[in-house]
Amino acid sequence: MAEVQSEWVEALKLVDVEAGAKPTTSLYRRRSPLSSPHYQTERLAAVNLSHTPHQGNFAETLANQGLKTFRPAQLEIFQINVGKLCNMTCRHCHVDAGPDRVQENMDRDTVEACLRALDQTEAHTVDITGGAPELNPHFRYLVEECVARGKHVIDRCNLTVLLLPRMRDLPEWFAEQGVEIVCSLPHYRKFNTDAQRGDGTFEKSIEALRRLNTADYGIGNPQRRLTLMSNPAGAFLAGNQAKMEQEWKAGLAKNHGVGFDRLIALNNMPISRFLEWLEQSGNLQRYMEVLVNAYNPATVSGLMCRNTISVSWDGRLFDCDFNQMLDLECQLPEQQPHIRDFNPKLLAQREIVTGTHCFGCTAGAGSSCGGAIDA
Repeated sequence: MAEVQSEWVEALKLVDVEAGAKPTTSLYRRRSPLSSPHYQTERLAAVNLSHTPHQGNFAETLANQGLKTFRPAQLEIFQINVGKLCNMTCRHCHVDAGPDRVQENMDRDTVEACLRALDQTEAHTVDITGGAPELNPHFRYLVEECVARGKHVIDRCNLTVLLLPRMRDLPEWFAEQGVEIVCSLPHYRKFNTDAQRGDGTFEKSIEALRRLNTADYGIGNPQRRLTLMSNPAGAFLAGNQAKMEQEWKAGLAKNHGVGFDRLIALNNMPISRFLEWLEQSGNLQRYMEVLVNAYNPATVSGLMCRNTISVSWDGRLFDCDFNQMLDLECQLPEQQPHIRDFNPKLLAQREIVTGTHCFGCTAGAGSSCGGAIDA
């Protein structure tokens, strides 16, 4: 492993192999061609969609809807991806996160630049993601500074990270800060969850949920909201979000005695490790056809790229987290898209970068960081 900064060495010590099962290893570690964002884009472009509406061209699909230029609305959500370090290596991960992703983590200077940029906006929400964002050495400082600014803070949590020795106080600390916890849980049944995230993950997730419930999360308190996030375990679209929420609440309460406040359902994006699974299982062609054919024009106004700016671990700016993983930077007219040069006026004038993967957010009921769009 290449030499890394001492703070990341310390962060790596937090990753307890017993806390998160690992059904795979990262594309980066395996030196897979798919670890390259450019190669992923090429693979998606190579899928034959000539027989689908508008030949599977997302820009043309928007133009047919009267959107010849696709521009952002008012900025509401400031999303910060603090790094790719994670205690898990899930099969569907669009970030290709894992315990080996030590170098791609946000440093203190970039955190400070994010805070300065945040102060220039009227964004009401800061959405902190990763990797496992809690493993970043500056995570708690970032949360505290955002809370001090009166922002609603979301932590995107994989649940099992809460079982790490140095993370066991997080449920209570989150409660003190009023942070909303958005937790990944593919299914309320053990088999479906472990199939996607590794053997033993479900039981650890249930234990983490119990700890959050003990800290008064998931009982209807708007200051301590516990949200579960589900991705399908195969090459199909997310189910009906409202019906899933009812089913999950009943199933988790009856079988495990745990509760949560709401459920959001996201389609799997055909990038990174889910793209690898689609190729290996022979589902890539069919899944892309499903996404294109299920395009829902009613989802476009609610897409995350319209009200969100996404900041990468190294400070670069993207229209959304998925564009970030494909290395499709914001297109600004006069400067490089970086947080240190943050200019809200220029960002408001940009045209949003799109691609074939965008059908993942517009298929069916739609899919955004907040769940279904046309629910």
